[in-house]
Amino acid sequence: MENIEELNESYIALPQGFKASGCCADLKGNGALDVALVASDIPSTVAGVYTTNLVKGHSLQRSIKLLNSGKTFRAIVVNAKNANACVGQQGEDDANAIAAMIAKKLNCQPEEVLTASTGIIGIRMPVDNVLNVAPSLVSSLSNSPEASHNAMSAMMTTDTIPKEVSAKVTLKGGNAVTISGMAKGSGMIHPNLATMIGIFTTDAMIDRELLSSMLKKAVSHTFNRVSVDGDTSVCDSVMIFANGASGIKIEEGSDDAILFEEALSNLSNDIARMIASDGEGATKLIEIVVHGAKTEKDAKLVVTSVARSPLVKTAIFGMDANWGRVLTAVGYSGADFDPNKVSIKLCGVKVCENGNAAEYNEEDVKELLHEHDISIDIDLKDGEFDDRMYTCDFSYDYVKINGSYRS
Repeated sequence: MENIEELNESYIALPQGFKASGCCADLKGNGALDVALVASDIPSTVAGVYTTNLVKGHSLQRSIKLLNSGKTFRAIVVNAKNANACVGQQGEDDANAIAAMIAKKLNCQPEEVLTASTGIIGIRMPVDNVLNVAPSLVSSLSNSPEASHNAMSAMMTTDTIPKEVSAKVTLKGGNAVTISGMAKGSGMIHPNLATMIGIFTTDAMIDRELLSSMLKKAVSHTFNRVSVDGDTSVCDSVMIFANGASGIKIEEGSDDAILFEEALSNLSNDIARMIASDGEGATKLIEIVVHGAKTEKDAKLVVTSVARSPLVKTAIFGMDANWGRVLTAVGYSGADFDPNKVSIKLCGVKVCENGNAAEYNEEDVKELLHEHDISIDIDLKDGEFDDRMYTCDFSYDYVKINGSYRS
């Protein structure tokens, strides 16, 4: 849409009134940035969505409690390499201590600083390391693209590529607002939010209920349609800060709200694709689409089942047009469908028709499977519901990465 201009610079600048920074607290042990801060000059309305895992990290639990209070916020601090999870009262105390130190330097209240953590579960965070870099985090805050990139980099764990996006949204009357987003995520990825932390910022003025509604809609078919390995971690969240620095208010039900929601969904989808493409050890981005399902639930069951099938994912890694593995995953998905109607395409080539092998050239399909972006199209021919999932292949490196994650 011409009203939405995605900004594709190498590094993405934050909207008006926001600053960011990243510092090294030696959590990663290799001199890399590992603590991030995103802050607003003025109080922001914030909405969030979180992992459905019943086990939640202490930093996340603290943020959820604060967000449920309906207050406004000035900042979020994120550390990598340690999940601050499953360590009891100490984890709560550490999250509170970090927020208090950042708040002191920002001249605000600790309850105005949200917390997030990602990394190894069950080991106490080296909290003094984080407290020691708090002054540098605040003093180095900047609105520059480089500062935003540093914050995003500091959140990364096994990620290999940056995940940052931005868009300028021209509203009715010609006024414009900006939305920017950054995220980390590479492994332990599955719907209902996985090992990912996403932070969106906007200079639009939006009340909390509308902001929350738009975020949930944006996440539903983007971040919640990414699967790397079928695991869902304990620290996962996506939050959006709206500080109103542009002076432009977006009202519920307005054309401006529709435009803003579309832009937020587009940016969320961009990051979702980046996360799937950057799956641990991945060599392929796989987009699975289902058509013709009887119900919305059936469509979701199908794409989810195929996306988390190790046999499908390893076949794609081996560039093997083994469509039987796809049909098998559809069959045990729990969806209601007639197997004798199903057609399947790999990279646009029909390999299965009405539940049986179609006529195709195996070598031609194998050649297509050498590409990075792979499509699996499934037509159930049983209804009018569609769905989509992003995933990646399973390579030898996935086992190497996760077999030595703590060593």
